[in-house]
Amino acid sequence: MSAEETTAGPRDLSWRKSSYSGAEGGDCVEVALTDVAVHVRDSKDPAGPVLRIELAGWAAFVRFASESHV
Repeated sequence: MSAEETTAGPRDLSWRKSSYSGAEGGDCVEVALTDVAVHVRDSKDPAGPVLRIELAGWAAFVRFASESHV
């Protein structure tokens, strides 16, 4: 993670909820993409904390998550 700031505050970003989220709520996350980072927050608490992950870190996470770890 980085201490760099984006031009928009986390509340001003365009947030998207996972396509796997159901209409009945539950444990969901939302993500917002900028030129330098991916921001992640709890969809049930939009005013709560936001995790900021640099693009390289996000790409590594997605690669790891998509691999079969049986």
